[in-house]
Amino acid sequence: MKKKIILAALVMSITAMTRPGFAQELDPNLLQLIDWMTGEFDSSEQADQDAEYENVTLKMTRVWEDKPNGAWIYTEQAEASKPDEPFLQRMYFLSNITDDEYSADAYEFPKPEDVVGAWENPAKLGDLTLFDLNHLSGCTVVIFYDGFQYGGQSRTGACKSGREDTEYTTTELTVLSSELKRWDRGFDADGNRVWGPGAGPYIFKKK
Repeated sequence: MKKKIILAALVMSITAMTRPGFAQELDPNLLQLIDWMTGEFDSSEQADQDAEYENVTLKMTRVWEDKPNGAWIYTEQAEASKPDEPFLQRMYFLSNITDDEYSADAYEFPKPEDVVGAWENPAKLGDLTLFDLNHLSGCTVVIFYDGFQYGGQSRTGACKSGREDTEYTTTELTVLSSELKRWDRGFDADGNRVWGPGAGPYIFKKK
């Protein structure tokens, strides 16, 4: 019975988000976060200075702009030498929690290979809707704005991984007007880091 109530509440929430006339004007700080997060980035400068880091491209584009109450951001990460073979594709939904607190909910694609390049050509998303995406429960990044930069992280232990060697993953973000720092790591059941840089986040410079 409890599962049915929770499912019904989730369906009602998503339906409300997509219902015409339910839209709310986005606040200026959220619009600024969207502006700072979107664009083309790479970590070439960091890779030149530290061998632990590779030159990785990060491309983030706002899509589904007609959807209300937040912003949908399509994201690709790839090795700079293989831009058409991204190793990470996500859809993020950014929305307000409070006046200076935001959430970035993460979603996976059913067939990510079908939407490669959607950062440049959103039409590749085709007829996909949020109902086709897989919500990554526990992987939400809560972001705070201090008047200078945005920063936040996922909850430790909550974002479970499908990899055999990884129990859970964590993501930490710092967003400035021309720079985005992202620190993704995987941990085993004992809390030992099994992948991801140990020294600190990838530093992506906006082009």
